[in-house]
Amino acid sequence: MKPRTRFERKQHNKDNKRLRRTGGAIYRRKPSSKEEGVIVEGRNPVIEALRAGRTIKRIMLASGVGKSAAIEKIFQLARERGMTVERVERREVEQLSVTGKSQGVLALTGPKGYVGLKRLLEIGHERKESTLLVVLDGIQDPHNLGAIIRTADAAGVHGIVIPERRSASLSPGVARASAGAMEHVDVARVPNLTNVLSRLSKQGVWTMGIDPKGTLDFAEVDYKQPTAIVIGAEGKGISRLVKERCDALARIPMRGRIASLNASVSAALVMYEAMRQRR
Repeated sequence: MKPRTRFERKQHNKDNKRLRRTGGAIYRRKPSSKEEGVIVEGRNPVIEALRAGRTIKRIMLASGVGKSAAIEKIFQLARERGMTVERVERREVEQLSVTGKSQGVLALTGPKGYVGLKRLLEIGHERKESTLLVVLDGIQDPHNLGAIIRTADAAGVHGIVIPERRSASLSPGVARASAGAMEHVDVARVPNLTNVLSRLSKQGVWTMGIDPKGTLDFAEVDYKQPTAIVIGAEGKGISRLVKERCDALARIPMRGRIASLNASVSAALVMYEAMRQRR
């Protein structure tokens, strides 16, 4: 039927363009968190979402994806939760993929929620350990945030604090980069990092910023005490106001010609030094 209204003509033109692009099939656009759910993609991220008990609405497996240990694990975990894994056309998975690296598997889930700072402080008490947190100032690259979350999980960090502005959020790209660790590390998203550092100091948590001009060597710091490690963005480092609120600044020694390390590498070095001391 010929479109009559201006809106119908506009939609008709859009559909025709989509038909030409996809070879005769119209696929749905990527769902937003207000529609069908949040996309988790990649084999390990989907496995960890299932293990963590995240609300999952659909699990989709692209046609042609062969058997592997990871795929078998997805089927097993889905069965345990009374769910089915849907076999769909590969093009549908590719159309819904946000990262372009779905490995032929994705799930539509409920959102990964943030927690409050109070919850992060409770985790160490529950584990009978002194608090160990990582505070990130201006980490905007999802790959860096995902890598930091992955290391935090491995190093036994109790939680991560990020600001509401000038920071990557818990997105499909972060989940992918974290290899699923995002499901197991609590993250607090706060309006003001300086206020958080002040609150941590009042709670007896020593706040240490990693900065090239730090007076301490990061490996000489005592991480057995309650500690919050503050990591800044690449290039800019920790912002001035946040730096001023830190109890101390420590440096990572550099012997080469490059002045700084990738933010996720810096964070990993300090987190693993903390883990080494705490063992």
